[in-house]
Amino acid sequence: MQKAKGKVLSVNESLVGVETTQGAVMNGEVAYIVLEDGKRLKSEVIDVKSGQMVYLQVFEDTSWMRVGDLVEFSGLPLAVKLGPGILGSVTDGLQNPLYELAKTEWFLERGIVVEPLDNITKWEFTPKVTIGDTVTGGDVLGTVPEKIFEHKIFVPFSLSSNFKIIEIAEKGAYTIDDPIAKIKDDSGTIKELTMAFEWPVKVAMPFNERSVPEKPLPTGIRILDSLFPIAYGGTACNPGPFGAGKTVLQHSLARHSQADIVIIAACGERAGEAVEVFKDFPELIDPRTGKSLMDRTYIVGNTSSMPVAAREASVYLATTVGEYYRKQGLNVLILADSTSRWAQALRETSGRKEEIPGPEAFPMYISTLISAFYDRAGVDILKDGAVGSLSIIGTVSPAGGNFDEPVTQATLLSTGSFWGLSRALSDARKYPAIDRIDSNSKYPSLLKEEEVTYLLELLRDGKSIASNILLMGEKGITDETYIRYQKSELLDAVFLQQNSFNDIDGVTNPERLRLMFDMVFAIIEASIDLKGKEEIRTHFNFLRQAFLDWNYMSVNDENFEKQHTKLINLVKQRTYAKEDL
Repeated sequence: MQKAKGKVLSVNESLVGVETTQGAVMNGEVAYIVLEDGKRLKSEVIDVKSGQMVYLQVFEDTSWMRVGDLVEFSGLPLAVKLGPGILGSVTDGLQNPLYELAKTEWFLERGIVVEPLDNITKWEFTPKVTIGDTVTGGDVLGTVPEKIFEHKIFVPFSLSSNFKIIEIAEKGAYTIDDPIAKIKDDSGTIKELTMAFEWPVKVAMPFNERSVPEKPLPTGIRILDSLFPIAYGGTACNPGPFGAGKTVLQHSLARHSQADIVIIAACGERAGEAVEVFKDFPELIDPRTGKSLMDRTYIVGNTSSMPVAAREASVYLATTVGEYYRKQGLNVLILADSTSRWAQALRETSGRKEEIPGPEAFPMYISTLISAFYDRAGVDILKDGAVGSLSIIGTVSPAGGNFDEPVTQATLLSTGSFWGLSRALSDARKYPAIDRIDSNSKYPSLLKEEEVTYLLELLRDGKSIASNILLMGEKGITDETYIRYQKSELLDAVFLQQNSFNDIDGVTNPERLRLMFDMVFAIIEASIDLKGKEEIRTHFNFLRQAFLDWNYMSVNDENFEKQHTKLINLVKQRTYAKEDL
């Protein structure tokens, strides 16, 4: 079939108007604008007008583009190449490997295309089917080892008919482009399959059997695992003002959460923060495996200094790769940083298309797009009985920390956990600076439901008492009320706060979380008959310091149990000497 062609009629930053001079085009189709120097700029059809006019969003710099430049349409939607070799790589929003691009040019030149997956390396293929077997899209042809996982080689998901295996490669080493199977349908059509295939990034992969997210995903962050959890296959949003700790929190989640695979989508984040990820992650050791953290990580880098149109592509690219590894029966976590800048890119494109603006000039359909993005998360029960999940955590950077702006509100309606960052907590150097009162989650916690309710009530009481102390002073409240306030402050200081720079306190596994909660609960429930604000304050100061010392001790430390016993004894004491500390 002859592919459509056209010519450039107008250029408005990344939005290019094109007159189609030959053939028809479809919305979402990939097109290439051929410049005078022969470079081909990748773009996507985002609007088809009546007659022969279409609009493209260009994923690269449009400088020196001219009216009349040739446009070639591919006839295919924007797609990602899926197969072994994705893990450990760093690509841009169009799946161009950044490290490979850096070998040719220090600055990323436009129009350069690099093979997205390594087609030279040979993978040890083990067949799982035999000649004569009937297969369909999503069935497993065989496996290859990829990093620390067994990578399943699928029949492409786009094939919905039944096929018979007429050829299958023997066990051995093959590249991703080598044919490994031939299949034939009932009409006699033969298809040759390799280890890799393409899938449109804006089309969600179908679930085999979708299940409700209900198993807590341990993150190592105590305030999340206890009060505001996320489940395997769940969604969460992390809004907050600039400098409140969103990026640090996401880095901790990437390293310590109990997900099999982590995908980082730097969709419009500042270049300095993205470079930190590129430099640090290959050097980090995965505490679960003892190997490089990159063995289970994939990074999509599209910083704020890169073309805005590619931000949208990077979000969908990361999500499609996440869905693919969910089909492998793995638990995948996507960290999107930041969805606000993705939404800003959509706003710029919408404005150039002269669409009717919604609140704060965002497109009217922004809620629909955000909802569709988070809806691709979930738990999938696969054909072989394995269970895969895709969890999505998106940061939001509302201007001025205003949570009432459209992107934050649309995200709140689409996610199951809300982790609102507080400027006051951040300024007080509390980490994580997650608001203890306004945050919430609909997922089950690692603690019991009644325990979570108990802690939240104590925190709310503590905040209310703190307001009274600010108005009336300590003398204006009773000793009993002051004890309640000190219990709330202790809970916040020793249980909800963590030291991200400390290897032990920076991450807490479920077993230690339970031990810490039991100790905190014992302190809160203990009967305290101290009189006077000074005695009460001294009692809790000793408890706080002893608890913090315990937080920095490894379970294997010979002093760990001694400090635990000391804490229990301090709860019962009323007077203290210097040696008690």
